[in-house]
Amino acid sequence: MKRVTGIGGIFFHAKDPVAMRAWYQRHLGIPVLEWGGAAFTWTDEAGRPTGGTTIWSVAARTEDSNFAPDKNFMINYRVDDLAALLQALRDEGCNVVDRTDDSEYGKFGWVIDPEGNKVELWQPPPGQ
Repeated sequence: MKRVTGIGGIFFHAKDPVAMRAWYQRHLGIPVLEWGGAAFTWTDEAGRPTGGTTIWSVAARTEDSNFAPDKNFMINYRVDDLAALLQALRDEGCNVVDRTDDSEYGKFGWVIDPEGNKVELWQPPPGQ
């Protein structure tokens, strides 16, 4: 099953970046590369590459971070089949929020990662 299909772009810190990267790779299917992040290639409506990428990266917290001041966040990931992904995450023992939303903007669900961050999963409306 395809899980996350793209992100708007995010860089964030973790107390244990290695464990966080492993959790996101196992449970959300993010293709973490050796350098500690992922590069999602941009495509058009037909799935053809359009020459860009969106980067996702988890780094260790440091005193001299260029993220200062650290803030809370919620990442929004685009998915193909929200119901199937939420069930797979439940089956894998993840902390899935019981509530989902269905609106003109699509379907929304949430999972809590190992450090307590709320992760939003979004299935766009048909045709988007």
